[in-house]
Amino acid sequence: MTTSQTTMTKSKTKLRVVDLVYCAMFATLMMIGANITSFAPFMVVGGVPITLQTFFAILAGLILGSKRGAIAVTVYMLIGLAGAPVFARFSGGFSQVLSPTFGFIVSFIFAAYVAGKMIEMKNTKMMYVAAALVAMVINYVFGTNWMYFAYKLWAVAPENFTYQIAWLWMMPPLPKDIILSVLSGFFAYRMQFVLKGVRKS
Repeated sequence: MTTSQTTMTKSKTKLRVVDLVYCAMFATLMMIGANITSFAPFMVVGGVPITLQTFFAILAGLILGSKRGAIAVTVYMLIGLAGAPVFARFSGGFSQVLSPTFGFIVSFIFAAYVAGKMIEMKNTKMMYVAAALVAMVINYVFGTNWMYFAYKLWAVAPENFTYQIAWLWMMPPLPKDIILSVLSGFFAYRMQFVLKGVRKS
């Protein structure tokens, strides 16, 4: 094996290790963001915890890219389904699949992937912000519809529960998520230059 081939092999190995570290880091951030309500229980409206998961899921896609971002969030979901108390309010286990809010967790994977894919198509500051907002919309639409059908099909629905009420429950966290999505776009745009410097060193 030539010196150049050896260097390329080491470089690829290094990238794989870095990818694993980044994925693990964002999976951990998702765990932390999920349990903000443990310290602020008032941040629960209509059974929906107001968390920072959306913020970190979007950041995962914007910073890691579509595939690695989706992998990071998938790892987080699988850890929770395996029984670790990493979901909102320190819940976990495969039974969470039946939770009306589990759709939001699933949506994080799609949100991270789409955000990353948009950045891969066009790498500008405005695209970062747009990608973050689109990812947030995916999270809200997928998660809210999952919640509605869960209450209608297998979960015990609150009295007089309707599709409109499901969306009303999402209004309190909406301003927070819009602001955090925009901030994540600007933050990720700045971080790309930092990460490029790290990768070159």
